[in-house]
Amino acid sequence: MRWHLALTDIDERKRTEQKLQRENVALREEIDRASMFEEIVGTSMPLKAVQSRIAKVAPSDSTVLITGETGTGKELVARAIHRVSRRSQHPFVSVNCAAIPRDLIASELFGHEKGAFTGATQRRSGRFELAAGGTIFLDEVGELPAETQIALLRVLQEREFERVGGTGSIQTDVRVIAATNRDLDNAITAGTFRSDLFYRLNVFPIEMPPLRERREDIPLLVEYFLDRYARKAGKNFQAIDKKSLDLLQSYPWPGNIRELQNVIERSVIVSETETFTVDESWLSRRPRTQPPHSHPQLSKMSASTEKELIEVALRECGGRVSGSSGAAAKLGIPGSTLESKIKSLTIDKNRFRVAP
Repeated sequence: MRWHLALTDIDERKRTEQKLQRENVALREEIDRASMFEEIVGTSMPLKAVQSRIAKVAPSDSTVLITGETGTGKELVARAIHRVSRRSQHPFVSVNCAAIPRDLIASELFGHEKGAFTGATQRRSGRFELAAGGTIFLDEVGELPAETQIALLRVLQEREFERVGGTGSIQTDVRVIAATNRDLDNAITAGTFRSDLFYRLNVFPIEMPPLRERREDIPLLVEYFLDRYARKAGKNFQAIDKKSLDLLQSYPWPGNIRELQNVIERSVIVSETETFTVDESWLSRRPRTQPPHSHPQLSKMSASTEKELIEVALRECGGRVSGSSGAAAKLGIPGSTLESKIKSLTIDKNRFRVAP
């Protein structure tokens, strides 16, 4: 009886510790989220294409690979997918694979047993266990070392893993969303990323457009960040200087939304009038690029993203291709070019036409 009660007590303490650990991780994730931009802000065609893909994939359990430059908001997309999925009531656990030492990443993801390595004084649950029933977001997945790539491939194929130093398999019910700013095709060629893992991750790709390709969203983003940081600073701006806004729209934004966010915060701190202005010297060293509403990059996108973007434009234009109110004008390309793309991507433009 004493043995039974002792074992029951130990088991109960373990369950309590696991529950507290999960709650602590969830709390940290919510705190992190509060420091990010909470919403996907913008009405541009490239962003609407992303939102359309989010809506399509969220109800499923498919693995998603989000690509795009640093600072484009890839984690924001992952959170949006989780928020409208059937897993929304379960944890969303984020892991930056580039921020964890290579010799500790396996333990961070899959946990470890007591004595598995120096310093492992007790069993520890990994992020996959903490995300049970929910979603795990693997940011910078291209930075994973080879041995961890193999373990992740097993999770995606078999839905199971082993703790570091463990011998038994642990079943997992977690949706995987990964992201990278690296060209994984080049990494595969260079032998630093497994092709079989890429195919498992790339079930449903979403490509995040850089800010320079969605310039029409910049005024909305400026207002959004200005409102946030002005409230924090206890300031009240009555207007935005037009010259500053033009400057922000013409700048190429190599750091994307994250850079814009930092510029707005810095400007709020130093502004002393009721008109919001930005110091031109912070940005003018960068060359100005093509004007807003131009999409010469369309052909550089993946076929799925390009198709999504064209379908969004056709839907908004009622299936009209040419003319001032047509999809070609929205996309900034000639009507003949759009017609050929519609044909090559097998898009049925008639289904977007509005009945008279």
